[in-house]
Amino acid sequence: MQNTSQDNIIDNSSCFMIKFPYVVTVNNVQITINSSSDYQLVQYNINAFSNDNDIIYIHFPITVVFNDYTQKSIVNQSDFDTLVSGCQSNTNTFGKINCLTINYPIVINMYDSNYQIASSISIMDDLAMFNFISNLAENKFIAISYPITIKDQNGQNVIVTANSQFEDLIKNAVDTCSGNSNTTLDFMQIITANSWNISYYYNSSDRTSNYSGYNFTFNADYTVVAKKSGMTYNGNWSTSLDNGHRRFEIKFDSDTLGKLDENWKVFEFNLTQLRFRSEDSPTENDYLYFEKN
Repeated sequence: MQNTSQDNIIDNSSCFMIKFPYVVTVNNVQITINSSSDYQLVQYNINAFSNDNDIIYIHFPITVVFNDYTQKSIVNQSDFDTLVSGCQSNTNTFGKINCLTINYPIVINMYDSNYQIASSISIMDDLAMFNFISNLAENKFIAISYPITIKDQNGQNVIVTANSQFEDLIKNAVDTCSGNSNTTLDFMQIITANSWNISYYYNSSDRTSNYSGYNFTFNADYTVVAKKSGMTYNGNWSTSLDNGHRRFEIKFDSDTLGKLDENWKVFEFNLTQLRFRSEDSPTENDYLYFEKN
């Protein structure tokens, strides 16, 4: 996704960036921002004096670019403040995963199950990658042609040879990169405050449809109740921290619901979504996603 956190020193928001070029005034000094390297000019000016207010004035109109590369024109400070406020209050979506950079080009192999045709495509940059994934049809199966190289949050190039290794890098960035952390959310509070349904379950294949119609309520006493079509199923759940990683377990006696008992780790969560990943298999991961009712 678009790197929208790079200009936070100016716009104080990670859900969009201001499109080049534009002009700001910092401590009565006018600065033209033509590229990301010019952010340092803003920082130099802020650091120049210790007895000033360090207020950054943006010269409008400007164009902002969102995580999904869409753009919007902002004509005045009032519209800008409204946009920033809306972004800060929106905790219901997962944003860009910062601190990882794909070294392009990469090749993705594809298979069209409708026409039984195999092909491949070279992806040249983040925008092309985003558009490719966003427009991927259900009948298209894809596989990254490994090895590829990823620059991690320490600026080190890592040679990636498998999906599981790629996912581990993403998970580590979600957990440890300051641009991704959201310390204001409490997992225990969120999971017990709502009722949930399973929006995605993958175990060797997509098994989401097996759990259609089930509603889950996780109680603070670590009991869980699942209801479907007038039937009630009682179970237990637990969560714990293991070397900084949050684990999650759910247990039912029911044959169908009992299959959800795996070695889950919390991948990411917000106010309306819980995402878990299981690492029981060394070659393939399973996934369990809950969505707020």
